[in-house]
Amino acid sequence: MELLNEIWQTARRNKLRTSLTGFAVAWGIFMLIVLLGAGNGLINANIKQSDRFLSSSMVVFGGWTSKPYQGLKEGRDIRLHESDMEITAKEFSQNVDEVGAQYNTSATISLGQQYISTSISGVYPNHTKINKVEMLHGRFINEIDVKESRKVLVVGNKQAKELLNSQFTMHDAQLASLIGQFVNVGTLAFKVVGIYKEQENGRSDAFSSYTAIKRIFGANTDDAGRIEFTFHGLPTEKANEDFERDYRHRLNAEHQAHPEDEDAVWLWNRFTQNLQMEQGIGIIRTALWIVGLFTLLSGIVGVSNIMLITVKERTHEFGIRKAIGAKPWSILRLIIVESVIITTIFGYIGMLLGIFANEYMDATIGHETIDTGLFKATMFLDPTVGLDVCIEATMVMIIAGTIAGLIPAFKASRIRPIEALRAD
Repeated sequence: MELLNEIWQTARRNKLRTSLTGFAVAWGIFMLIVLLGAGNGLINANIKQSDRFLSSSMVVFGGWTSKPYQGLKEGRDIRLHESDMEITAKEFSQNVDEVGAQYNTSATISLGQQYISTSISGVYPNHTKINKVEMLHGRFINEIDVKESRKVLVVGNKQAKELLNSQFTMHDAQLASLIGQFVNVGTLAFKVVGIYKEQENGRSDAFSSYTAIKRIFGANTDDAGRIEFTFHGLPTEKANEDFERDYRHRLNAEHQAHPEDEDAVWLWNRFTQNLQMEQGIGIIRTALWIVGLFTLLSGIVGVSNIMLITVKERTHEFGIRKAIGAKPWSILRLIIVESVIITTIFGYIGMLLGIFANEYMDATIGHETIDTGLFKATMFLDPTVGLDVCIEATMVMIIAGTIAGLIPAFKASRIRPIEALRAD
């Protein structure tokens, strides 16, 4: 108790020195936690976006030729045909699992006096696996729907709410009452067979069988929309690049496009996208830790320098203590305990301020979204750091601050009384 009281009195007499030491410690902890929190916010947002899709899947779009080929000029519009689906399924069956397609159209869906204008996507059953559609009631499009061109409809929960003319939150049973009812899509009757959970920030389409939508809305065109399929046996980035090259060459040949023309057919490979994202996340994490550790290091250097100044300022005091019989260990203990207490208190303050700053970021920019045109994306999500990381960072600063105080403490404990009393 006497030792703590002595440290308190010393801190009161040297407020500026104590404040500078504490600031260096608190700032190091604060910046590390804030930097890691901000980095985690960016990383979590990217992971959430990538989790919306199956990683082992590809989507194929028609594009525009960018190179002349076989007497044909560049700039031709390439539209995928159903024959491209057959090529995908048969010629690339070594890696391709389920092949489907998506044909989009706009229509008005009405139920009594209620109506919504939306996009309707004609899809195959594998669409729910590729895009991770979460069903709330009923079912999704199945093989029989596609085979028989059934006029069935799967709507989002918010769309269902609008059709049921509800301005309030509805219970599951109320939403489920839409299942089995017939709604009008334009002038045709479609049966609602399922309700899915709409993405909070995503575009909301209604879904029907691919063959029904294609027959009704695309009967006079060869456009098959876009092809989507799942795959296996492509574990590396190189394997995926080789597959994409061969696949693109084959479809380009089908549409009389240059084999190396990457704009004629566009491939969205979720696997390579995830690989690139993971590499980016690794770089961000490493960079954040490097910057954070250097910030901690600056705090450690600050503590060490100020402790050296402390020893120099108190040289006379230590000389007198040793002259009246103080043991070297008592002086050593005094400086070390002072270093530990200051580092612990201000490290804890820095940790609390860092946690508060992260919570503030989460409450503000953590809920902002950016509209990409196709969907709304959250760019910052849960920018927080685990309590274990906060405590570990604080403990590192405490231990480092203690070690930093050992050097001047050891020097002070070995000083001879006569030298200390003569010191300026």
